[in-house]
Amino acid sequence: MDSDMKTMQGIRSLMPSLSALAAALVLAGCASAPPTVAEHAGIAVPASFSAQAAAAGWTQAAPAEAQPRGAWWLVFADTELSALVERAGEANTDVQTAAARLAEARALLRSADAQRQPQIATGGGAARQAGVNTANGMQPATLVTAGLNFSYEADLFGRLSRASEAAREDANAREALLQSTRLMVQADVAQTYLQLRSLQTERQLVEQSLAAYRETLTLIEKRYRAGDAAELDVARMQTEVSATEAETLALERQQAALTHALAVLVGDVASGFALASQPQAATLPVIPAGVPATVLARRPDVSAAQASVLAAQARVGVAQAAWFPAITLTGNGGYASPELGDLFKWSARSWGIGALLSLPIFDGGQRAAQEEGARARLEAAVAAQRGQVLAAFREVEDQLSALRLLSGQARVLGQAVQSSERATHLSDVRYRNGLVSQLELLDARRNELRNRRQALQVRTAQYTATVALIRALGGGWGSGEPQAARG
Repeated sequence: MDSDMKTMQGIRSLMPSLSALAAALVLAGCASAPPTVAEHAGIAVPASFSAQAAAAGWTQAAPAEAQPRGAWWLVFADTELSALVERAGEANTDVQTAAARLAEARALLRSADAQRQPQIATGGGAARQAGVNTANGMQPATLVTAGLNFSYEADLFGRLSRASEAAREDANAREALLQSTRLMVQADVAQTYLQLRSLQTERQLVEQSLAAYRETLTLIEKRYRAGDAAELDVARMQTEVSATEAETLALERQQAALTHALAVLVGDVASGFALASQPQAATLPVIPAGVPATVLARRPDVSAAQASVLAAQARVGVAQAAWFPAITLTGNGGYASPELGDLFKWSARSWGIGALLSLPIFDGGQRAAQEEGARARLEAAVAAQRGQVLAAFREVEDQLSALRLLSGQARVLGQAVQSSERATHLSDVRYRNGLVSQLELLDARRNELRNRRQALQVRTAQYTATVALIRALGGGWGSGEPQAARG
C-alpha cells in the first residue's frame, strides 16, 4: 500500500511537467504545419493569349473545374457526330477505367474518414491457463469471456485529419482526371470523325477526276483508232487513269484505318463497325475574339494537378505528425466467468477502461526519411502542376496560331480553286476543238484536283485545330457554348 501511494504521488508530481510538454508539442505541431499550396504553386496567368493580343495584364487564376462545359460538339451541327460522342461517353474503355479509379479513390476516402471515428467490436473467447494470473496459482483454470471492445485515437496533432484530407484531394484529382479522360475521348471522337468525313469527300473528288480521265481516255482511244491521235496520247492518258486509281485505293485504306479507330473509341468491335459514306457537312465554329486565358483554370488536368499538390501537402503534415505522441482510449465491457453456464449472470459482469500513450524515441531515422520523402513528393507535385499549366498555354497558343494561319491559307486556296476550275474548262474546250495538246488539258486537270484536295485538307486541318483548341481550353472558350459559323 505504501508503495502504491508513493507511486501515485510521483505521478502527480510529474503532471505539471507532462502538461507543459504536451503544450509544447501542440505548439510545435502548429508551427511546423506545411506551407499552403498558394505559397508553393500560385501561378499567375495572362488575361489573354498572345495569338489574340500582343500585350495583356496578369491575373491570378482561380480553380474552375466545376464550371459546366456543356455539349460543345453540338456546334458542329452534325447529328451523327453527336450520337458517336454520346456513345463513347458510355462505352469507351478509358472512361470506364477512369470511373473505376474514381470509385476506388472515394472508397479510400471513406476508409480514411472511418479511422477518425470510434471503433466498436464484439467478441468472445475461452482460455485455460495457470500461473500468477490465475486465482489458484499453478492450478489450471478456465476463463470464458464475452463483451464489447471500444477504441478511439485522439487526433491531437492532426495526423488522422491530414490523412483524410490527403485522401479527399486524391479523390478530387481522380474526379478531375475522369473529366479529363472524357474530354480527351470526346475530342478524339470528333477529330477522327471529321477526318473520316474529309477523307470520304476527298475520295469523291478523286473519283470524279478518275471518271473524267476515263471519259477522256475513251475519247482519245476513239481518235487513235480513227488515226487522229498518236499512241503516245493513249499511253499518257492510261498512265493518268492508273495513277488516279492508285490514289483512290490509298484513300480507301486511310478511310478503313480511321473507321477502325473510331470503332475502338466508341467501344465497338472494328469488324462490325461502319459509317455510310457522305461528304463533309459539319459546320466550322467561329472563335470569338479576346478569349480570356483564365478559362484554362477549368481544364480538368490542371485541376487534377492542383489536387495532387494539395494531397502531397497534406501528407507532409501526416509525416510531421508522426513525431508527436499518439493517444488511444480503450474500453471494454461484458462478462467473464470460469463456468460457461454462469457467463451471462449479473455477478459475472466485467469492465475496464484505459488510455495508451505512444511516443517514439528512436527509430533509426525512419520518421525523418518519411518526412523528407513526403516533402520531395510535394515538390514533384508542384513542378508537375506548373508543367501542366505551361503545357496548357502552349497547346492553346499552338491552336490559335494554327487557326489564324489556316484561315488565310483557306482563303488563298479558295481563289486558286476558282482559277483552276476556269483553266480546266477552257483547256477542255480548246482540246476538243483541236487548239491545244493533250498535255495542256492533263496539266489543267491535275492542277484543279491538287488545289481542290489541298483546300479540303486545309478545311480538315481547321476542324482538327478547332477541336484541339476546345480540348486545350477545357471544353469551350467562354461562359457559353462556342458559336457556329454563320452563312
